Amino acid sequence: MDNVGTTEKHARLPLALPFYYGWFVVALSFLANLTAAGIRSAPSVLIHPLEAEFGWSRTAIASAASLNLLLLGLFAPVGGWLIDRVGPRRVILGSLTTIAVGLSAAIFVQEIWQLILVWGIVLGIATGVTPALGASIASRWFVSRRGLAIGIMTNANAAGQVVYLPLLMAIIVFSGWRSALMAMAAASAVLFPVIWLWMRDNPAEVGLEPYQSARESDLRQRSGAYTRDDIRPISISALPEVFKTSTFWILSGCFFICGVTANGLIGTHLIPHAIERGIPELTAATAVGIMGGASFIGTTFSGWLVDRIDPRKVLAVVYALRGSSLFILPFVSEPIGLFVFAVMYGLDWYASGPATTTIIARSFGSERVGRIFGLVFVFHQLGGASAAILGGWARVQFGDYQYAFLTGGCLGLVAACLALTIRRTERTEPQIPAAAELAGA
Repeated sequence: MDNVGTTEKHARLPLALPFYYGWFVVALSFLANLTAAGIRSAPSVLIHPLEAEFGWSRTAIASAASLNLLLLGLFAPVGGWLIDRVGPRRVILGSLTTIAVGLSAAIFVQEIWQLILVWGIVLGIATGVTPALGASIASRWFVSRRGLAIGIMTNANAAGQVVYLPLLMAIIVFSGWRSALMAMAAASAVLFPVIWLWMRDNPAEVGLEPYQSARESDLRQRSGAYTRDDIRPISISALPEVFKTSTFWILSGCFFICGVTANGLIGTHLIPHAIERGIPELTAATAVGIMGGASFIGTTFSGWLVDRIDPRKVLAVVYALRGSSLFILPFVSEPIGLFVFAVMYGLDWYASGPATTTIIARSFGSERVGRIFGLVFVFHQLGGASAAILGGWARVQFGDYQYAFLTGGCLGLVAACLALTIRRTERTEPQIPAAAELAGA
C-alpha cells in the first residue's frame, strides 16, 4: 500500500479522485506538452502545401522550423527558471495563450519573413518554456515512481505527433493548411480552462505530500535520510560548478545528437522524404502514428528501467537503437519498410528523456533538475535546429536525404559510446539503507 502523504487539508482537493492527485497533475502536464509537441511537428506536414501555394524553397521553409527549434532550446532554461519562480500552472497558461495567438496569426502569412516571425520566433518562444515542465512536476509531486512519472510526461512528445500529424494531414488534404492551423489554435484554447481550474503547482496546495511508498517513507524516517540539510536550492553562484563537470558536457553532447536525430531530421524531414519515395501522404502520417505508439511503450519502459538499473546503460542502448534504425531509412521505398522503421525508431524516439533526467538528478540533486535540464536541453535544440536546416540543404544539394540520414545514424552510435563514459555520480543522493541493514542497526 502506498503512502501518498494525505494531510488534514484533503478537502481542498479541486476534484475528488480515487487516486493520488499528482497523477492527475501528470495527466494535465501531458496534455500541455502534447499541444506543444504538435506545434513542433507540424512543419513536416506543412512543407509541401506551403511550397505549392507560395513557391518558397524547401530550405527557406525549413529555416522557420529551424528557428523554432533553436528558440525552443534557448528558452528552455528561462522556462525552468519561470517554473521555479511562478509555478508550472502560470507557465502553462501563458504558453497556451501565446500558442493560440501565434497559430491564429500564422493563418494570414503571405511572405516567408512572416512565417519565420510567427512560426520561428513567436511559437518557438511559446513552446520553449515547457521542456522542463515534466522534470519539475515529477520532482515536486513524487518521491516514488518519479522515473515512471517522467516517462509518462515525456511520452507527450511522441503522442503530440501521433494525435496531431494524421489529423493535420487529413485536414490539409480535405480543407487546406489554414484549416489545420485553426484546429490547432482551437485545441489550445479549449485546454486553457482545464489547466486554470484543476492544475496545481505543489502537493501542499491540495493538502498532500509528495508521493512515496509506505516502505520508503518508513525507511526514511528510521534512517534519517533526506533531512532538511540535504535540500539546497540551486543559486547563480552554483552554476559555474555545474559547467565544470564532465557529466554536464557529455549529457549536453548526447542531447545535441538526440536533437539532430529526433526533431531535426525525423521530425522535420521524414514525411517529405517518404512522399518523395512514392509513399502516400496519409500513409506517411500513419507511420508517424506507429512511431508514437511504439514510443509510448519504449519511453514508459525506459522510465521503469532507470528506477532499477544504471541509467547510463539505458541511455546507451537508446542511442544505439536510434542510430541503427537511421541506417535503414535511406533504403525504404515501400510502406511496409517505413512501418518497420517506425516501430524500430519509435521504441527509442523519446526514451532518452527519463535516463537523462535521472542522471541529472543523481549527479546534481533532484532539487536542481528543472534548471539544469533546461540548460542541457539548449544543446538538444541546437542539434535539432542544425539538422532541420542542414537536412533541407542536403536534400537540395544531393537530390535526396540519404546522406543526412546516414550521418544521423553514425552520430547515434557516437552518442551511445559517450553515454557509457559518464561518471557514475558526481553528487550522490542520500541513500535508503536496505531493510536488513536497518534490522541489524
